[in-house]
This record gives sequence, structure tokens and C-alpha cells, in this order.
Amino acid sequence: MIVCGGLPIMLLEFGLGQYMSRGGLKCWVICPLFQGIGISTLVIVFLCSCYYVVILAWGLYYLYMSMSSILPWSVCTNEWNTDRCALSSQELSTRLCLGNSSLNSTMSIGKLKENLIQGDVTLHSVNQGLSTANCSVRNLYPVDPAVEFWENQVIQISSGIEDVGGIVPHLAICLLVMWVIVYFCVWRGVKWTGKVVYFTATFPYLILLILLVRGVTLPGAAKGIEYFLKPDFTRLKDAQVWMDGGSQVFFSAAVAIGAMITLGSYNMFNTDFYKCTLVVAAVNSGTSILGGFVVFSVLGFMAHQQNVDIDQVAESGPGLVFIVYPKAISQMPLPQFWSILFFFMLFLIGIDSLFVMTESAMGHVSDMFPRLFYKVKGRMILSAVACVIWFTIGLSMVSRGGMYVFQLFDYYSASGMVLLWVCFWEAIVIGWIFGADKFCDAIELMIGYRIPRLFHYCWRYITPVVTAGIFAFQVVTFKPLKYNNVLDYPPWAQCFGLMLALVSMCCIPVYVIFKLLFLKGSFIERLKESIKPHLTRKQLCKEWMIRDESFLLQQNHF
Repeated sequence: MIVCGGLPIMLLEFGLGQYMSRGGLKCWVICPLFQGIGISTLVIVFLCSCYYVVILAWGLYYLYMSMSSILPWSVCTNEWNTDRCALSSQELSTRLCLGNSSLNSTMSIGKLKENLIQGDVTLHSVNQGLSTANCSVRNLYPVDPAVEFWENQVIQISSGIEDVGGIVPHLAICLLVMWVIVYFCVWRGVKWTGKVVYFTATFPYLILLILLVRGVTLPGAAKGIEYFLKPDFTRLKDAQVWMDGGSQVFFSAAVAIGAMITLGSYNMFNTDFYKCTLVVAAVNSGTSILGGFVVFSVLGFMAHQQNVDIDQVAESGPGLVFIVYPKAISQMPLPQFWSILFFFMLFLIGIDSLFVMTESAMGHVSDMFPRLFYKVKGRMILSAVACVIWFTIGLSMVSRGGMYVFQLFDYYSASGMVLLWVCFWEAIVIGWIFGADKFCDAIELMIGYRIPRLFHYCWRYITPVVTAGIFAFQVVTFKPLKYNNVLDYPPWAQCFGLMLALVSMCCIPVYVIFKLLFLKGSFIERLKESIKPHLTRKQLCKEWMIRDESFLLQQNHF
């Protein structure tokens, strides 16, 4: 999937950005009819930045709380903990039955009895001082303190998306801090950001190696790593596994959001981006594998501590980062140190990705108004306005009902379906309309040698088939979003989520229609005119001008 899908699109976007020396919007004058792809990627990266930063705000709050003398998610003595907070069923049963709880100093016998009745607890005999008891607890399960810290303190989740519940103050502050940091890292353009990235892109690897050494030395780590490395081949029969894997490849490669095109546009025209792309793809995959070792060694330790199977402690999404891993860290020696390391690493990795997304968005807009925003002062103003807009939208996701809004953005706005749609059209435009052979010629013009023929076949045949197949399967098997796979969203919320997806996807066909309508001549004439690339003299190959007179005529315009 990486070789046939992710890598060809990554190479296409890097090469296109360098060849056209333009960002994700203006680069598509290589086929003016499909400049809607650039508009689509701008919408995607804008929406993605809205919710991605919220994850960093959560991580920043965890980083701050990691400096406490006792990690707050490791105990049940905090003001946000409930009567059900316990590390095990035995602990919960003992505390409730004996009434020996230090959870809340104001807990009364009446309140305790009320909770026992709700939990279906039968008291057989209790003395006046609640010092002894003979009771049985049924249908009452403990809630881990890490879960309660996440739900009751960090996000303070409400009952549903209709219940906004007001802004969570500490998350709003963390969100503001994140955007201030991002602003001062991107305000002066890519040269300034590049200096910051030297640290943010490299230091996380040092932390990952430290966490890896710590993880593999924990008891039970070997079982976790074995679980990570030993695939279940029976799952290959499940088409959903292939669909999820394919979507993840395109998402992790950061394609279809204009970021790779923007970064490629900053290269010199003769930079050997082909080798750079191979290195980036290899490092991206290697980092995922390294992260897998770090995570699953700790999950093996958790399973060993609880005497359960690995799959009973493994989670995906925010639950893994903000519940499972912090819980595992709290069981290690020097938990504060490991917690600070982990969340600082998360901060650096996340802010690095956010730099790329904001830079992509700035590149899109700057290309539309070069006289205004190519200058430092204009860039500073544009960055400030964009960060304020993103912060304002992000406030909706740090309210008590914000998690439901976050899930809508995450599930729809930059989902695999949306990215696959854009990747399909990118491959069609370069592989068929501009021409895979011509694009290979352009790459040879830049780097001085011919790239493997494999990419020619990928752009023309393999990648369009792969992306269209996965996209079609996701459409056919589409299921509306459920929070935690349990809570249904109301119809209006589902419609809003679908709008987040369609607003970017519709940009491509709508632009095609308007482009053809506003040109003059017959339909064939308008079609030919709309797919003619707008290139400069240095971008033209002699072979093209020999084969196609239109390129020669175009050269005379420059």
C-alpha cells in the first residue's frame, strides 16, 4: 500500500511543488481545469488545523499536571473522582462495603447508601461505625482514576453534543498557549520555521529511544512486543482491514493537504527531491515502527501488572495516549519523569505537524495575493489573523461538549474518504491529463536522471485504482459516527459532519463546471484550453516542443 499508493502521491506532490515553484493552490495551473484540487486541499488543511491543535492542548495540560508531586490520574483522592473510582473491583468492593473511603471527606452514610443502592449492593450487616461488613456487590464496576481524570477533569465531558456546558478554562488557556507558540514559530515564513524544526523534528527521536529503553526493561514488555510483531493473518480476509490500512497510509504520509506541495515549492529547481522523498518515506515508516515498540512494550507491562491479555488493555485514538499510556506510566518508578518525557515528546511531534499544516495554509493564501503576503509584514499579519480564527473555532472543542465536536471534525473533515478523493484526482491529472511521461520528463529536467518506470505505472494505473477502490468501499460501508461506538449523534450533527467532508470534496467538480462555463468557444475548444498547462520557459523540455506545437506556441509567450 505504501509503495503503490502513499509513496507515488508523496513523490508527485513534492515534484509538482518544486517544478511549479508554487504552493498547493497555484501549482495546479499545470492543468487549470483542476485548480479546484488546490482549493480542496486548502479547505482540508484549514479544517484539520482547527481540531489537530486541540490534541496538543490536551497534551500540554497533561505535561503541566505531570509536574505534580503525585500524578493526579494515579489516585482516587481528587475532587473530581466519584464513588466508583478504584484500581480494581476488589478495592471498590472493600471501600464501599466497609465505608472506609478517603475519597471525599464530606461523604455521608446516606450518600454512601444511595450509591450502593444504585450499584445493586446488598448489605447483610453493618455496624454503627461501618468498621465491619458482610456484603456483596453486583453490577457495579470500578472506574479507573486515569479515566476519571480524563473525563471529569481534563475534558469535563457533558452528556451530549446538545449540552455545550461552557468553556473548560484550563483547556482554553492551553489552546491559547499553543496558538501563541505556533504564531511565533511561523510568523516570519519558512526560513524562520526551518530553524525551529531543527530541534522539534530531531529531539523527539532521542526521547523515543529513552522511552524504548525504559519500556523494554519492564516486566511483560516481551509479550507486548511479540503481540506487536506477530500479525494475525486471518484478519487479512477482512476487507475492512485493507481499507483502514490504506486510509492510514495516505493520512500518515500527509498527502492531499497541500503540505508536501508547499514544502517542495521552497526547493531550488534542481534539488534532487526524488532521493529526499525516499528518505522521508523511509523515516516516516521507521518512526511508526519505533513508536510501535515504545507503545506495545508498555502495554505488555500493563497486561502483566493486571494479569490480562494485551488486547484487553490496548486502545486506539485519544484513549491510548491520554488514558492507557498515562496509567502505565503511573505504575513505573519515577512516574513524573517518564510522564514529562512522554508528553514533551508528544508536544514536539504534534507541533511539528502543526507547523507543516499552518505553513501549507499560509502558502495557499500567499500564492493568491503574492504582493501582500510574500513580504514579512504581510506574512506576520496573515499568520496572526489565521491563528485568531483557528483559536476561535477551537474554543468550540474545549467546551464541556467539545469532545463531541472534535470527533465530528476528526471523523469527517480530514477522513480517509476525503484524502482518497483528492489523491485520486491528483493521480488522474498528472497521470492522464498532463501525462505521466511528461511529468517524468519534468522530473528528469530538474534532477538530471530518469526515475524508475514503476512510478509511471502507479500514477496512470495502480494509484487511481487503489484510491478509487478504497474510496468506493468506504462509501458503500459508510456508518454514521457514534461516540465511543455507543452514543448516537443527532441527525443535525451528522449532517454537519457530512458537510465538513463535502465542502472540500465538492470544490473539485464545482470548479471544473465553472471553469468550462466561463470559457468561450465550443465545448471541445473550452476543454482543450482549460487543460493546457501554464509553464515558464525553464519548465519546458525540448522533447515536448518537438512533439507538440502547443508547447512551442506557449514558449513564445514568455
